[in-house]
Formats: sequence, C-alpha cells, structure tokens
Amino acid sequence: MNNENAAKLDRRKLIAGIGTAAAGAMLFGNRAFGAASSSLPSSPSGISAWDLARDETYWRRVASFYDRTEGIVNLEHGYWGKMPRPVQTAYLEALQRVNKQNSFYARKEFSADYRRAVEQVATLLGAEPDEIVLTRNATESIQSLILQYKALKKGDSVLLADVDYPSFKVLMRSLEQSRGVKAIELALPRKATQADLLATYIKAFDANPKIKLMLLTHVSNQHGLILPVAEITAEARLRGIDVICDNAQSWGLLDYRIRDLGVDWAAFNLHKWIGAPLGIGALYMRRGTREKISVHPAEKDLSSTSVSARVHPGTINFAAILAVPDALEFHNAVGGANKAARLRYMNDLWRNEAETLSHIEVLGGADPESRTGMGSFRLLGKNSDDDAKALQKKLETDFGIFSVARYGLADGACVRITPQVFTTPNELEKLGSALKKLCG
Repeated sequence: MNNENAAKLDRRKLIAGIGTAAAGAMLFGNRAFGAASSSLPSSPSGISAWDLARDETYWRRVASFYDRTEGIVNLEHGYWGKMPRPVQTAYLEALQRVNKQNSFYARKEFSADYRRAVEQVATLLGAEPDEIVLTRNATESIQSLILQYKALKKGDSVLLADVDYPSFKVLMRSLEQSRGVKAIELALPRKATQADLLATYIKAFDANPKIKLMLLTHVSNQHGLILPVAEITAEARLRGIDVICDNAQSWGLLDYRIRDLGVDWAAFNLHKWIGAPLGIGALYMRRGTREKISVHPAEKDLSSTSVSARVHPGTINFAAILAVPDALEFHNAVGGANKAARLRYMNDLWRNEAETLSHIEVLGGADPESRTGMGSFRLLGKNSDDDAKALQKKLETDFGIFSVARYGLADGACVRITPQVFTTPNELEKLGSALKKLCG
C-alpha cells in the first residue's frame, strides 16, 4: 500500500476509530514503567502506522517483551492475549502483595487502587470514570445488560445476528421464554462491505418494526468482521431500538474511543488485545441511560444509579486489577494505532495469498474498512462443524500450525487465524505454504 492509499484509508477510518496515543501519553507520562519503559522503542516520528507496520526491526523489538509458545506456530491469539513480560512481572508482584497483606489490604487500600484502574481505563476509552465498572470479562457484562434490560414487554422483538458470540445468542433467545418476546436472528453476508452490512440491518429494522432491543457485535469472533456500529446504532436510535454492543474482541485489536461508536452500553475484555491478566473486563454505561438496566438483584440498594450496581461479581482478582495500569501503559507504549495496523498487515499477509487459491474460501470483510487482524477461511464446499474441526486438526498435525475452529455463522463453520504483535512474517508464510497444499 502506498502512502497516498494509506492516507485515504486513514481518512475513511480503516481502523474504525481515532488514535489514543496522545491520551495515553497524558495518562501515563509521569509514571515510571520500571526498567522496560526506557528500552521499549518509541515509534519513529514522521512515519504513519501503516508504514511502521512493515518495519520488522521495530516489531522484533516489541516481540522481545513476550515469551514464545514452544513447539508450534501459534496463530490462535483470539482466546486471550499474552501478557508482555513487564505486565506479567507487575501481576506476580501484585499477587505476592495481596497474598501477604490479605484482607488488611483488600479492606483498607484496594478501593483506591481500584479507582485508579477505573480512571485509567476510562481515559483510554474516552469515557468518564463513573461510566465504567471493571468486571471479570465481557460475558459477565453482557449478561447483566441482556438479563437486566427492563424496557421489554410481551410482543416486542429482539434482534441478534449470526456473527454474535454463541452464548450471547442463547441469552437473547432466552428472552422469548422469560419475557414473551420474539427473537430474530439476522444472517449477515458471507463477505460484506460496510455498506452491505448497514443495508442488511436497515432492511431488518424496516421488516420488523417491533424490535426494541438488539445485540450488536463490533468485531466478530468468527472472522474478524468489523460492523459499522456508529451507523447502525444511529439508524436503530431513529426507530427507538436500544443497542447492547459487544466489544469483547475489538478493544486493542482496533484503535477507537467509545464515543466514536455512539452506543449507550458496551462490554469489553482487557485480557484479549489490551494484554491485561486473565479475568479482567469492563462494562460501559453512558450517563443518563442506566434507568433501562435494573440494578443486579443481589445488590442491597435496588435504587442505585451507579454503573457498578449493575453487576455483582463477588470476590474478584485483586492482583489482576492492580496490573491493569501496567497493561494499559504497555499498550500505549506500542501505540494503539500502531498495534491495529500491524495486526491488519499480518492478517493481509496470508489473506491476500489465500484469496488467489481456488480451493480456499476466505470469509469476513470484503472491503478494507471491514477487516481486522483476525481472519478465517475454509476449504471450498467444506462448511460443516466436522469439516472445520478436521481442517484445524490437519493444520496442527501436518503443518505444525495451531488455529481454532469457529461456529455459528449462517453459512457454516470456519477456521480462524489470529496473529499477534509478536507473530513473524515467516510464520504467516508457513501458513500460506500449508494452504497451497490443502487441496490434496
């Protein structure tokens, strides 16, 4: 891609958001990051994220902060994100501190540390601290939003899509029995542009005027498809439809601020592309919108207006939360836009070649604005769950490439390929070589 095209794609919000590097510098600039901060290279001045994505010297330096998976080419990093070494160190130190101080720390000091973590998450997301509560994962957040949504009545409809996370689709359908509503599942095109996706949702809105609530996935877990959330949400709002946005895969995979999406409620994972320890998510609820979501029934004050009263996690992983600022700092040291561009570039390395192979079917975005660093494929005409499982196993046993089968799409199962910032072009070349041999 030349500089002119890169600039054009930047203007069209290829990464579906705006940079957060300036906010990160303001947030973390006065806090030492240990010995690692001085050695982690800053991105060269005057170079775009798209050009930096091809700078192998820079990304080898970033990769040096991660421990490698041994014995396999691991191209399945969508499950959770590996902690860079400085974050792992901070987490282990926090674990020792919590274990040593025990309840004395938890009851005397943790609340202040928690507030600092929330404030830093809010700053990076472009939200206000009172709009954020930390959860154990996006699933916990989405459960609260779906099950505690109050504005449904018998005869209403709710909308979901085939690209939504499987357990979230089950939750949406459960509203048929518990609330007397109709659940409508939308099948999105196998390969789609932003315009195609928007048109598909508008058609569904017009055909189903009783829709009251919808689940909208920012980035699909099956193939990394980006949905035009801001545009779809604007159309939904015109029709009085409330939107629950699933951002479990998108934060850190893409570079954006929550206000860019125009949603009232969103759920995030910090342990995927942000690189925090396992077991940290976040729930966002815009000011002025909480009255439609009930306080969690386990809470004592059922009249609370606090976003934190919408979830009830019980005892949480104190040490993981203490390491959140370190994860955010490392993320910002690399740069959100730089990370997103690198992951997209790594996806393109195998995807562009795969699309030239007649026996391979590539799924997901049909235009650059609809693609991320995640992608998926299958053998042409082989779209059953068993086909995807067999293909994943063949890649692993015959070629030493680890991936994962994904299910739930209306047109069948697939194998997902998910590089990380420490993945090398050579590893993607091995995948490309394997794809050519799969026809046999």
